Amino acid sequence: MDLNSNTVLITGGASGIGFALAERFLSAGSEVIVCGRREEKLREAQVKYPNLHIRVCDVSRSAERISLFEWVTRQFPKLNILVNNAGIQRRFQIAQDSSWEKIEEELAINLDAPIHLSTLFIPHLLKQEHPAILNITSGLAFAPMANAPVYCATKAALRSFTLSLRHQLSATPISVIEIIPPAVNTDLGGKGLHTTGTPLDEFADAVVDQLKKGSLEIPYGFAAHSSRASREELNEMFKRMNQTPR
Repeated sequence: MDLNSNTVLITGGASGIGFALAERFLSAGSEVIVCGRREEKLREAQVKYPNLHIRVCDVSRSAERISLFEWVTRQFPKLNILVNNAGIQRRFQIAQDSSWEKIEEELAINLDAPIHLSTLFIPHLLKQEHPAILNITSGLAFAPMANAPVYCATKAALRSFTLSLRHQLSATPISVIEIIPPAVNTDLGGKGLHTTGTPLDEFADAVVDQLKKGSLEIPYGFAAHSSRASREELNEMFKRMNQTPR
């Protein structure tokens, strides 16, 4: 993939991995639109990069996803890359916190949104040059962290969807790319939870390098190991990750 001369939409693009990818597409010469729920974060991103386009959108809501699609394709008819990045991670014990509203929100943002947006944008992308859909999954799709049960389940489901989507679109111009992060030093799940994770710039640079090489599956760090591990290795990873502290 050439990073220049594209028109790119990144969901959840005002911070974290989404913003790091936005920076790199911008610096390569692409036009970039980011959306998110928090207008103040979007404004901060635009102050740093005045040529960045922003849109307030809660992708947990189907009506707002449709509105986003209609606005983007009207305002940026050459849009050719969709990056499904928006995600939230809740750490909780199911037996102690069974709030369906919170669970439903996590399902909607992490899984409903990328599936729905993909289906909305595919007819548009089929008409563009060098179209692509990039889905951000997780190394936790292979060996889940039990205290983030819904997050891990949605990432496993998104990986499955991505594989099927790539197969179904294999005869079309649309590239379907899966980016598989390890724990990255962002505020996912709350501030301070990933400070020992992979530095954000290191991860984003590695992703860009693989995009330029044409990779369709881009794991990094722990995710590179887990995505290629045997069943026995994954079982051992799960045990180590979910050991009860003594």
